[in-house]
Amino acid sequence: MVDGDVVLRPIKLRDQRAWREVNRRNRDWLRPWEATIPPPTPSGPIAHRPTYRQMVRHLRAEAGAGRMLPFVIEYQGRLVGQLTVAGITWGSMCSGHIGYWVDQSVAGRGVMPTAVALVTDHCFRTVGLHRIEVCIRPENGPSRRVVEKLGFREEGLRPRYLHIDGAWRDHLVFALTAEEVPDGLLGRWRRARSAQNRSEQVGSDQTGPQKPSGPRNAGRGREMK
Repeated sequence: MVDGDVVLRPIKLRDQRAWREVNRRNRDWLRPWEATIPPPTPSGPIAHRPTYRQMVRHLRAEAGAGRMLPFVIEYQGRLVGQLTVAGITWGSMCSGHIGYWVDQSVAGRGVMPTAVALVTDHCFRTVGLHRIEVCIRPENGPSRRVVEKLGFREEGLRPRYLHIDGAWRDHLVFALTAEEVPDGLLGRWRRARSAQNRSEQVGSDQTGPQKPSGPRNAGRGREMK
């Protein structure tokens, strides 16, 4: 899936070096929002964070079973993030939820809203899902701005919903159904960006340098230096 400089493609084992490099540079940026493994219960097994290869093999297995769609995000030809549609449920629900992260160096350029719009259209139009959710910590302003820009509905709070950064954290639920974007989410996002760009241009023109307001003929007949 492609839109301009943004590409979504399946994650691969050979992405390991680029994926690790982006994660290393963004440790402090990503850590507060990253899923963690809760402490084991007295009767439960001790879980360990998977290696990159284990993660990719798990994602591929889940994709093969129809429960996930795992992608990496490329911007201007380099890997800058990851997006996964997980928890895909069929039958009478036909739903899934999106999780994502992006390199801080490209944040604010429209990369993530474009990626989410691309995959949402893919889920609705190609995969056949009816509903897409994004669950975000209330404190995560940048991630909330992504779904707000795209027009996802805020549906409420899920207390202690996911184990993030070492503790059970509340999450806000944002959702869209296929009927809400009959012409596609990417098209709506493009129109919103165009309107914003026009508004910013008008504002720039109105606050730009002004011509002197003195009499029109004040300097006539004199040598201007």
